[in-house]
Amino acid sequence: MDTSILHNLALGFGVAVTPIHLFYALIGCLLGTLIGVLPGIGSVATIAMLLPITFNLSPVAALIMLAGIYYGAQYGGSTTSILVNIPGEATSVVTCLDGYQMARQGRAGPALAIAAIGSFFAGCVATLVIAFAAPPLAEVALKFGPSEYFSLMVFGLIAATALAHGSLVKAIAMVVLGLLLGLIGTDVNSGVLRFTFDIPELSDGIGIVVVAMGMFGMTEIIVNLDLKGEREVFTKKVTHLFPSKQDLKDSWAAILRGTALGSMLGILPGGGALLSSFGSYTLEKKLSRHPERFGKGAIQGVAGPESANNAGAQTSFIPMLTLGIPSNAVMALMIGALMIQGIAPGPQVMNEKPELFWGLIASMWVGNAMLVVLNLPLIGMWVKLLTVPYRFLFPSILVFMTIGTFSLSNNPFDVLIMGLFGVLGYIFVKLECEPAPMILGFILGPLMEENLRRAMLLSRGDPSVFFTKPISAAFMIASIILLVIVALPAIRKKREEVFAEEV
Repeated sequence: MDTSILHNLALGFGVAVTPIHLFYALIGCLLGTLIGVLPGIGSVATIAMLLPITFNLSPVAALIMLAGIYYGAQYGGSTTSILVNIPGEATSVVTCLDGYQMARQGRAGPALAIAAIGSFFAGCVATLVIAFAAPPLAEVALKFGPSEYFSLMVFGLIAATALAHGSLVKAIAMVVLGLLLGLIGTDVNSGVLRFTFDIPELSDGIGIVVVAMGMFGMTEIIVNLDLKGEREVFTKKVTHLFPSKQDLKDSWAAILRGTALGSMLGILPGGGALLSSFGSYTLEKKLSRHPERFGKGAIQGVAGPESANNAGAQTSFIPMLTLGIPSNAVMALMIGALMIQGIAPGPQVMNEKPELFWGLIASMWVGNAMLVVLNLPLIGMWVKLLTVPYRFLFPSILVFMTIGTFSLSNNPFDVLIMGLFGVLGYIFVKLECEPAPMILGFILGPLMEENLRRAMLLSRGDPSVFFTKPISAAFMIASIILLVIVALPAIRKKREEVFAEEV
C-alpha cells in the first residue's frame, strides 16, 4: 500500500475519532436509520431540512453528519422493506421482493442480519475504493480548465438524464428547467438582474435548500397523504438474528458481486445507490441456478442489492469530492453544504483542506461500524416506530421544515417559495417526471454558465475550443455518443422495460 495513503488515512482517523466528530457521526447514523425506517421522508428531504443547522457547525462535522444520514438511510430502508414490504428508501425497493417473503416465512432475523453484514462489508470496501481512487482523480482534475469543466458537466447531466426513471424527454426537460432556475438572480459578470420579475427577494437567486425542501420534503408528505393503504407490520419479536451457515454460504458471493457492482456504478453521474441495487438484483437472478426462487424469499435477493446500494451510496462521493460534480441529488446537497461553509467544491479541497477530505473518508468506516452495532440490537425499537400513524408524523416534519427554511435568512418569502416547489413537485410526481435531474441542473447551472463564459472569453468567442482540447473533446464526444445510444429505438425500448420492471 502507498505510504502516502496510509499517512492520509492516519490523518483522517485522527480527525474522525475525536469525541465531537464521533458524536456527529452517531447523530447522522441514528437520523439516517430513523428516516430510512420511516416510510415517507427520504435522505434527500432530511439532508435538505438539516442544511440550515450546518451553518453553526464546522465543515468537517457538517459533512460527517450529512454523510452518516445518507448511508444510514440505506441501512434503515432495508428494515422496513423486510418487515413491512414498504421501502423506506427508493434504493430498498428491490429488497421488498425477497426480504418481505423471508419475513413471512419466519426468517426476518436472517434477512435483516444478511442485509446488515452485506451493507457493512460493502461500505468498508467502498471506503477503500474512495481512498485509492480519489487522489489520482483529483490530480487529473487540477489540469482542468474552464472548457474541460463545462464539457464534464454536460457529460454529467446527459448521463444523469439517461439513467433517470421514465421518459427520456421528461428527464431532459427537468434538467433544462433546473438550469433555467439556476440562472435566476444577478448576473456575475455584468451585475444585471435576470428573471427576477421585479421581486427584490429573487435578486440573490433561489437557495438550494428551499428548492430541495419543497421538491423532496413537501412533495414526499403530500404523496404519502395521498396513499391511504394500511400497512401490515411484523410486530412480533424478531428472533434468530444470526444467519445459518447455509445462509452465509448462499449469500457471500452475492455480497461480493453487489459490492463490486455498486462500487463501479456509484461513480456514474445519476447512478449511485438506486441503479446499483436494481443492477445487482438483475445480475443475481441471471446468475442463479434457481431463478424461480427469486421473489419467493431467496436470500441472494437481499444480500446482493443491500451490498450494492451501500457501496453505490459511498462511491458516489468520489466525483463530488474530487471534481465538485454531484452524481445524484444527495451529492448536490452536499455541495450546497460545502458552499454554505464558504468552501468551493473541487480538486483543490484535497490539498487545501486535507483534514476535511480524509476526515470524511475515515468517518465512513466509523459510521459503518456504528450502524451494525446500532441496527441489529435496536430492531425492536424500529419496529415499534413503524406502528406510529403517519397523521402524527407529518405535522412535526412540516414544522421542522418551515422553521429550517425561515431560519436561512429570517425571510417568510423563502417559506412561500418552498410551498410553491412542494406543489410543483407533486405535479411532477403525477406527471411521472423525476425531480433529481432538476436538482442536478439547478446546482450545475451557475457553474456551467460561469465556465462556458470563461472558456469563451479565453478563446475570444471561438466555440471550437470545446473540441480542440483533448479532455474537453473526449467528454463532448462521450456526451454525443451517449445521447445517440439512448435515443436509438431499440435501446430506448429496453430502457423503458427496465424501469417498468422496477416499478
